Amino acid sequence: MALRGKFEQTHTTIKVVQWLGCIFLFSIPAMGSIILFPQPLSVESLKWIQLLQTSAIFLFPPLCMAYLWNAQPWEWLGLKVSICQPSNVSVPPCSLPIKRGLWAVGLMLIALPAINLLSYLNQQLTLPEFLQPLEAWMKTQEENAALITEQFLNVRTFGGLIINLLLMALLPAVAEELTFRGVVQKLFQGTQALENQSSKVPHLAIWCSAILFSAIHLQFYGFVPRMLMGALFGYMLVWTGSLWIPILMHFTNNAMAVLLYFIANLTGWDMEKVDTIGAKDTLWLGVLCLLLTIVGIYAFRRSTTMSNASSRISNGN
Repeated sequence: MALRGKFEQTHTTIKVVQWLGCIFLFSIPAMGSIILFPQPLSVESLKWIQLLQTSAIFLFPPLCMAYLWNAQPWEWLGLKVSICQPSNVSVPPCSLPIKRGLWAVGLMLIALPAINLLSYLNQQLTLPEFLQPLEAWMKTQEENAALITEQFLNVRTFGGLIINLLLMALLPAVAEELTFRGVVQKLFQGTQALENQSSKVPHLAIWCSAILFSAIHLQFYGFVPRMLMGALFGYMLVWTGSLWIPILMHFTNNAMAVLLYFIANLTGWDMEKVDTIGAKDTLWLGVLCLLLTIVGIYAFRRSTTMSNASSRISNGN
């Protein structure tokens, strides 16, 4: 208990060093355990490695840092479901109302064809001739990532589906949001908690963390849509004060991919056609869903602003 919030007043640079050091410490046993897996690595072994690496890099460090950097780590991360706000504090309630949760899920589902459209446009990227070696490397990274993903998703049992939903949808949603929205976004803000920002929207922090979120995946032909999703998740955190909203949206996006691949494996669907819904022959759908997504984001923001204003009025602010 003595360590809780001990480094709350520490300079941001020192906090970055602490965070990176924590990642290194957790990564030692995770990386060391890889040598225990038989060679060549099977898909099951790769899934275990994915679990260990994701937990070591993205899940445990932000939880530890929140404990060390704030006396109320769950509130600081935005993970506490309900907070009774003092009447003299004008901040959005850190909660997860059912209405907001359903709205966030619906918004993510509507956005899927738009994401496919943006991915299709991103894939048309062609670098200048003098950067051809870089482009070749980018394509190799993309192909390797796609190959591993297909191996992971190639399951035909409900047990395999559940494992993939946990490993490829739930774990990344929780762990990556803890890291990029829970920690990185706050570090870019100078470690001042979002709950204390009042109505100020930290645009620079949101977009910097979104860029890092997209870059860390090393899938450059999906960089733009992933960056835009990261920015959306960042704004959702600021608008609602709850990290559960971006976690829920992140999970929805990942889970839909897992479910569609599972259905495709059982029915013989062509996943290439599924991945291009909203692009190529269905370009109109992608454009329509992009417009609907923009309208939905605006409506969500307006509803949240009015709700927060009503809460402040009822508290006498």
